[in-house]
Amino acid sequence: MHKFLRATMLATSLVVAGGAFMTPAFAEVVYNRGNSADPESLDPHKTSTVYEAHILRDLFEGLVMQDQKADVIPGAAESWTVSDDGLVYTFKLRSGGVWSDGSPVTAEDFVYSFRRLEDPATGAEYASMLYVIKNGEEVNTGKAKPEEMGVKAIDASTLEITLKAPTPYFLEMLTHQSAYPVNKAAIDKLGADWIKPGNLVSNGAYTLAEFVPNDHIKLTKNAKFHDAANVKIDVVNYIPTEDRSTAMKRFEAGELDSNDDIPTEQMADLKAKFGDQLRIGAYLGTYYYAIKTDKAPWDNPKLRNAISEAIDRDFLAEKVWQNSMIPGYSMVPPGIEGYSPALASFAEKSQIDREEEASKVLAELGYGPDKPLKMEIRYNTSENHKNTAVAIQEQLKPLGIEVSLLNTDTKTHYGHLEQKGDFDVARAGWIADYKDPETFLGISRKASGNNYSNYNSPAYEAAMDKAAAAGGKPEERLKLLSDAERILIDDVGQIPLLYYSYKNLVSSKLKGFDENVMDVHPTRFVSKD
Repeated sequence: MHKFLRATMLATSLVVAGGAFMTPAFAEVVYNRGNSADPESLDPHKTSTVYEAHILRDLFEGLVMQDQKADVIPGAAESWTVSDDGLVYTFKLRSGGVWSDGSPVTAEDFVYSFRRLEDPATGAEYASMLYVIKNGEEVNTGKAKPEEMGVKAIDASTLEITLKAPTPYFLEMLTHQSAYPVNKAAIDKLGADWIKPGNLVSNGAYTLAEFVPNDHIKLTKNAKFHDAANVKIDVVNYIPTEDRSTAMKRFEAGELDSNDDIPTEQMADLKAKFGDQLRIGAYLGTYYYAIKTDKAPWDNPKLRNAISEAIDRDFLAEKVWQNSMIPGYSMVPPGIEGYSPALASFAEKSQIDREEEASKVLAELGYGPDKPLKMEIRYNTSENHKNTAVAIQEQLKPLGIEVSLLNTDTKTHYGHLEQKGDFDVARAGWIADYKDPETFLGISRKASGNNYSNYNSPAYEAAMDKAAAAGGKPEERLKLLSDAERILIDDVGQIPLLYYSYKNLVSSKLKGFDENVMDVHPTRFVSKD
């Protein structure tokens, strides 16, 4: 049963009736925002998906943030300086910056939060992101004390961060939700319940009012936010839309003002029906399959390569995704200035030649139509993911690979992967956390909580370390990262399939929902006619 929400003259929320979200006829501006899935958590340090990032970007504010064009702007810090050697960043926090409970946001809040991210007890998937900070990795692996991490409060409004090597993307990295501050007092008092409505203390443009799983998450404008005067949306309701077809009907009925995905098999009809409200463009992301590299028989790189080679990516891009995706042969997508992705060795061969080569390798390994190889593909709920898996199932069948499919909702799917659950092959996607190759390559490092494949290569680790050490030499660093990617691709540590494009439905009533390669759209910059 849908929950009915009461509205008042001064603080009206929304009305839910028969599944329809309707904006009431009061002064309050309500934005009903379709979001592909419910979050697994609203704890910034325990999240990893873009579905969660959209919400957390509204609730919290890091030292720096992204604007509607995905450019870095001041956040909780109003200014910063960088030492000549690129190792020490000094941030000045905003004067008068406060949490939603009215307490001041201080440099010590960021010290606590960064240490919490690295604390092994937190179990943060993104802990490895802050390994660029001096002793960040050592704290996370128990080799150093939290107070030895290169994060220091000089005074209440001055934060100093020391890196272990120059890191060109460091500022942009700080826009990620894992670098957001969390409120120590609330966590100490409430424990795991600190993220519940009525408990969550945040410092962003919005506060958490309601969370009804599988129905909606209601955020209300934070009057204490430093830029509240320029925030035009009073209430944003994040509505999970795993069923993309139903989402299209809700958008057409005016129940959704936007949705962050579409069922691609309906592409032609949607273009005809919605015109320029359907927005498609380049998106810095890779759609890939994780494959268990530490589990027989998938621990054999020759087998992994044969499977990857046999998949017809052109068919996936053209037929399944209706040309809204691009065939992908590298983990790093095109579009990062100065970087040349390392492509799979078979990228330039015809599909017929690929299939012949794959068939020969499978036969050498003892597999074929008479001795089939059984493989399970896990995927999260979405018509697009299902259609992709079914297409691959059909493509591999003639080679003697019997593919079974396992579908779960998005929260369950990623929870299983994050907890290192058992699987053969699993659908995954990676969207850039910052415009640098490292964000795509770092997920395959041994220490990464996002390394679902459990890929572990000493050669790859050494190559990535070498690239990190060259942080002060941009061209050399990018070349070294490409060398590292070559190792990953030749090992088939992951199976890249497609490069993303964003596919948003955006009502003509919305303004400030600007297109960008990061597909970042903070609600604080959006208005609604």
